[in-house]
Amino acid sequence: MNQPDRQSLHAPATPAATAPRASRHRAGWAGILLALTLAGCASTPDPANDPTLSAEKLYADAREDLTAGAYDKAVKTLERVEGRGAGTLLAQQALLDMAWAQWKLGERASALASVDRFIKLHPSSPAMDYALYLKGLINFADNLGLLSGLSRQNLAERDQQAARDAHQAFAQLIEQHPQSRYADDARYRMDYIVNLLAEHEVLVARYYYRRGAYLAAANRAQSALREFQRAPALEEALYILAASYDKLGLETLARDAERVLLRNFPDTRHMRDGVRLPEKAWWQFW
Repeated sequence: MNQPDRQSLHAPATPAATAPRASRHRAGWAGILLALTLAGCASTPDPANDPTLSAEKLYADAREDLTAGAYDKAVKTLERVEGRGAGTLLAQQALLDMAWAQWKLGERASALASVDRFIKLHPSSPAMDYALYLKGLINFADNLGLLSGLSRQNLAERDQQAARDAHQAFAQLIEQHPQSRYADDARYRMDYIVNLLAEHEVLVARYYYRRGAYLAAANRAQSALREFQRAPALEEALYILAASYDKLGLETLARDAERVLLRNFPDTRHMRDGVRLPEKAWWQFW
């Protein structure tokens, strides 16, 4: 007896039984194709990631973004320029532009890190004067924008470390690159910072004096006189010094300080008004 064919062991499939399976297969492939299509649309490659683009082309694109104010995008592109152009002047320029863009984004810490990295990696760069100037600018607080207008905060009330860092960067610029195109502006900003720092010292001295801490007040007034000569705030510093000595019973020192005050500021109002009351705190709106 002949053995039956293997296929004959299964009942013949009917059209009704096979149709649903074919439909499911078609639906499955359609879903896969749709998913692949959507994935392709969602992950459109960034042209800046194209390995065939030269550092010069990337930099040109970054400059367009900087001009348009697209600083986030520019920073990412400049990072690639620095990598692809390593060891070139273009890479140096990209790093400086990146620091500037980060500063414009309000990312002060990142901007300082970038400019410090430039200073460390490229000490003989022809753009070193600009790097120092930029570092000074990043640290320089010339106003508080809208918050300052609303709060009326005196800049001298703020922590002065950033101002000191700015002064140091500007001083280094002037010392190392006295003929730099940025030197004159750096000198102007240094004068402003000196006045600000002196005012801060006097503000602290006034605070101590008003609270009866006369020795501390005298010490802070002396600090202002020693560190910030010719600053406008030194007029009040001399008066606080004389008044503090007087309160401490040090009459000779008090008269000496008063004599210096009157010799340098013969029309001083402080001899009439005394140590002025502190202005309303910056956080008080009423």
